[in-house]
Amino acid sequence: MKCFFLLISLLTASFAFSQTKLPVIKATSKSVAINDGGFLDKNAWSLSPKTRPDIYTAERTRQTKWVTFYTDVDSIRVKVKPGTRFNFVILLNGKDSCFTQIASAIPPPGKQGGIIKNDTIPFTVSANNAIAVKAILNDADTLNLHFDISSFDFHLTRDAIIKKTKLLPNQADVLAGNAKPNFNNMGKAQKLQLGTAVWRNQEILPTGITASGMDGRFGWNLFEGRQVAVDYDNNRIVIYNKMPRNTKGYKRSRMGFVRSFPYAAGTFEIDGKKYTGNFSMDTGSDQSLILDSGWVARNNFAQNLKLIKTSTLSDPRGNKYLIRVVEAPLFRVNGFPVSNVPTLILGSKNPVGFEMNFFGNDLLKRFNMILDFKNDYLYLQPNKLST
Repeated sequence: MKCFFLLISLLTASFAFSQTKLPVIKATSKSVAINDGGFLDKNAWSLSPKTRPDIYTAERTRQTKWVTFYTDVDSIRVKVKPGTRFNFVILLNGKDSCFTQIASAIPPPGKQGGIIKNDTIPFTVSANNAIAVKAILNDADTLNLHFDISSFDFHLTRDAIIKKTKLLPNQADVLAGNAKPNFNNMGKAQKLQLGTAVWRNQEILPTGITASGMDGRFGWNLFEGRQVAVDYDNNRIVIYNKMPRNTKGYKRSRMGFVRSFPYAAGTFEIDGKKYTGNFSMDTGSDQSLILDSGWVARNNFAQNLKLIKTSTLSDPRGNKYLIRVVEAPLFRVNGFPVSNVPTLILGSKNPVGFEMNFFGNDLLKRFNMILDFKNDYLYLQPNKLST
């Protein structure tokens, strides 16, 4: 198997494939494995000769890294920097040219999509702790979405797509029971409005996972390069293009990313011992804290905490997970203490496929947040729900 070692120079998003001779690798199968910064996914990509270009967005990081595409007979290795794109061709079965692009998740300066001004999105906190937002699709359909910082893009449940939108190509036949829905051929949202924020020509993805009572969710990456204030005191999300000046009372910590999931550090203090870990921000969860079983074992996490309950959870694929919920006497995030925190401990492998703990929204809702997706900082300030 041969491998091209290629260094990307900074290219613009409007790069035309016809303007330069592109590297070519071969394939006899549509299935492609991808190693993205050290994370190998053997079923990451399926070749699509009709899509030009077919864009693979690399996992988000501000560090330079390698991304390698492996076909069944060939490979190409590309160095990815923030704001860059690289184009190449995968020749399938010697005849079909699959024009492919590897793009940084961080767009070039000034190229962020979506909203272009400060906007406000009103929300309510649902009975299950979700940040619930009313969305208007194509000026006609009303949907209930929740903001999930551990998610990406716009997702709608299949039931909501069928019953509350007109995105399916055979919508009338599906509603009449004369056809099965084809979720792979949905139309885009020509206009999707949340508060004063508007997205146009937006792809909508189907999902089986969403907060209780919601039609779908929207993720953090829609606000790449901006600052997002989640203000529970005034029930609003404010999207800024510059960091707001008044941050009095907030404490700041560094926000990291793994597999494009943003995370921040938190620390348990138990019997004079500290346990510090990384926590992704799952604002779609009604839990307080969720601990990865691998992290618990590796850190010899305290075993003598008060047991609240044990149970079994099932995900949308039918996988079952044994859990224990214990009470942690003291937990600190950004230096702020939270006492007697219900903490869910997974009894099996983390369903996301890598080690990560989670802040649920039963904890996060106690803080007004500013998520700085331009400089990668998390700002927290206790709010009216903290007492």
